[in-house]
Amino acid sequence: MTTDPAQGTRQGSPEDSLPRNIIRLTHFGERASWSPDGKRVAFMEKSFGDAYEVDASTRVIRLLTHYPHSGFLRVQYLPNGDYFLIGARTFTDIRTTRSRDQEMWILKADAKPGDLAVPLQHKISEGVAISPSAMKIAWSNTRGQYPDRFQDGESAIYTADIVYEGGRAKLANEKEIIRAKTPECTLEAQDFRKKNSELIYTCYRSPFADVLGIDLNTGKTTIYRKLAGEYNEVEGIFPDGEYALVESSRNQIEQNSNYIDIWKLKLEPNSQDFTRVTHWGEYRGFKASNPVVSSDGKRIAFQSARSKDPAGVGYGIFVLDAK
Repeated sequence: MTTDPAQGTRQGSPEDSLPRNIIRLTHFGERASWSPDGKRVAFMEKSFGDAYEVDASTRVIRLLTHYPHSGFLRVQYLPNGDYFLIGARTFTDIRTTRSRDQEMWILKADAKPGDLAVPLQHKISEGVAISPSAMKIAWSNTRGQYPDRFQDGESAIYTADIVYEGGRAKLANEKEIIRAKTPECTLEAQDFRKKNSELIYTCYRSPFADVLGIDLNTGKTTIYRKLAGEYNEVEGIFPDGEYALVESSRNQIEQNSNYIDIWKLKLEPNSQDFTRVTHWGEYRGFKASNPVVSSDGKRIAFQSARSKDPAGVGYGIFVLDAK
């Protein structure tokens, strides 16, 4: 692999030198998520913080979690407009709480200030995949959350439906899809495609990562991008399911999650159709991460981040015109 000589050598900040197709949406926040209608972006204030929502046109921001809590890590939209939150009931310390105590929660779309998110009574490791067309989700678990279910180093991906009984959400039809073990792979679900018949996921093999998919009917896996010395973590998928965004260390100084930019990958076996989208990494100490695509496929929301910080930490939400 050749290293771009510009990597990490530009002075200043990419936030102050935006290309014409990128705007700053907020001056704080991380882990953006588009609303189903593409008019709003939900995001986290910070890790173990509050959830917010910003109008993509007016840039008016409103707080979603109007009550005392122990801090949330992620917020996303369900197809019905309700908010899917990931957070813990209590805070012990960053490492323990993140790896052991994160749970799934639902906050109603019409929640008033002070209304509480309702727990789904299930723990989760890292993020969740949410179908855009059905109340179906996928997630992973590890021994950290459920020591009775896993051996050391094991992880598994599950799918389930979110159903409402008496107005209260719960999980139904839970099914284990795939199981893996370190050092070969730690699993994280990302997105559904092909009318919910395939799940795109990341296989982490520290310090690298790969993009794969699994057919939910047959169990067959497909490798979309896996290079021995390259970090590729799949993120937002385009609505047609043909392409996905990837946090990639390709052409970076170092090959790990600290040195990444956003790339666009065509989802075909062992894909070579891989195009760079952002150039944050050309500025020393910066990276662009956590990209998501609007429902019309025309806009990409992502966060500005720093190479020194843990994954997920962001310093504002930006929107790229992908037309």
